[in-house]
Amino acid sequence: MSDDRTWLVTGAGGMLGQDVLARLAGAGERYVALDRAALDLTDADAVLRTLQEHRPAVVVNCAAWTAVDDAETREAEALAVNGDGPAHLAAACAGLGSVLLHVSTDYVFAGDAREPYAEDAPTAPRSAYGRTKLAGEQAVLKTLPGHGYVVRTAWLYGTGGPNFVRTMIRLEGVKDTLDVVDDQRGQPTWSADLAGLLLALGRGALAGTAPAGIYHGTSSGETTWYGFTREIFRLLGADPGRVRPTTSEAFVRPAPRPAYSVLGHDRFAESGVEPLRDWRAALTEAFPEIHRIHEKENPA
Repeated sequence: MSDDRTWLVTGAGGMLGQDVLARLAGAGERYVALDRAALDLTDADAVLRTLQEHRPAVVVNCAAWTAVDDAETREAEALAVNGDGPAHLAAACAGLGSVLLHVSTDYVFAGDAREPYAEDAPTAPRSAYGRTKLAGEQAVLKTLPGHGYVVRTAWLYGTGGPNFVRTMIRLEGVKDTLDVVDDQRGQPTWSADLAGLLLALGRGALAGTAPAGIYHGTSSGETTWYGFTREIFRLLGADPGRVRPTTSEAFVRPAPRPAYSVLGHDRFAESGVEPLRDWRAALTEAFPEIHRIHEKENPA
């Protein structure tokens, strides 16, 4: 491991960004952490200056516009972050020979499949958010065919920010029963697990053992939001029977949600990187710390 190898993390203040920093620190890697205030990805000149200053070996882009519903009426703003931002990073990385790990989403697919989406499956986003994220993917892959990595994830939760698990813990304490959607399938994914995968993939990229291109960074297995919530209740020691199944029609939102977000992981076979573990095993490990933080922030 070279002493002068530096990783640069954008979106470092977010849930995934915080976990990536923790993984890098634990692995003894040097890194530069940049949150939204430190680097505006929509400013191409600022991106170029920043990367030329730090000359990173690997850039991990955790920055994104993630307000899915707001993107429906503010698509140009979302595109500036999700599409133009990665394009600016890719252009700067191309000039330096840096590896770029860009985090994307299951929303680039139509969500109407019946078996896991392969990495090379046709994309067909049905929301403004999905369209803007696809634009970012395309920019990275076009500009960095040999050094660009797109890592799609979904149903992300963790300790560093608001997410589904923390919301369900809160609601369990104030509601007798919960109606939760049971007609959307996906893979709950712990952000700390994804951070470890990004570290392994970046190291594989530098070693020349992990080919550039698209990877799927989601947990193994699958469930529905209803099944996910029942498992959260079980870990809380609450009665899973208090969770009742319902349909997407009961929770209509501005942006359509994919009915099927299960992603395949076959590409890892050629990378030397292990795909992520089963979602239940990850949730079981993550849960005590997430619950502890909830209790700390919401004292009785």
